[in-house]
Amino acid sequence: MTDTPYIVATDGACKGNPGPAGWAWVGEDGHWAAGSLPVGTNNIGELLGLLKAIEDHADVAHLVVQADSKYAIDTYASWMDAHRRRGWKTSTGAPTKNRDLLEQLIAARDARRAAGLPDVVLEHVRGHRGHVLNEWADERAVRASEHAASGTESAWSSLGGLHPTLDVSAAPAKKR
Repeated sequence: MTDTPYIVATDGACKGNPGPAGWAWVGEDGHWAAGSLPVGTNNIGELLGLLKAIEDHADVAHLVVQADSKYAIDTYASWMDAHRRRGWKTSTGAPTKNRDLLEQLIAARDARRAAGLPDVVLEHVRGHRGHVLNEWADERAVRASEHAASGTESAWSSLGGLHPTLDVSAAPAKKR
């Protein structure tokens, strides 16, 4: 187990809100994963990007997740546990949105703790401001949301060698 942090950026995208949605994570070494949902919201895409980054790096001791979504960061850092304590109600008593994803995030966090790994470190980055990993995560999430418009739920990843890694030494070309 190394003390060197591994940095991964996450993002979500949605064409309409709700509408076809996508999620993605991109690691500092160019590995990535993305997925599409025929119907979702931007918040669902953001939470899925975070969840998949944690799940796909379950054996990484010092995982740093950078996200441009304060919603995803705040949800993971404090809101999900508060919602669970309140019986999956918000502070106003309304039912918690995206409960299924929050339960999965709690399970992923608790699995890390059970394995003796430190909690994931979350860092907020400003989106669309030239942060290279965030730009790549955005590009992958937007591409996935465009794929979702066909009505297909899919997921892709470089981890199994089926898809190539990305050159993250520079931001993606602005072709969209």
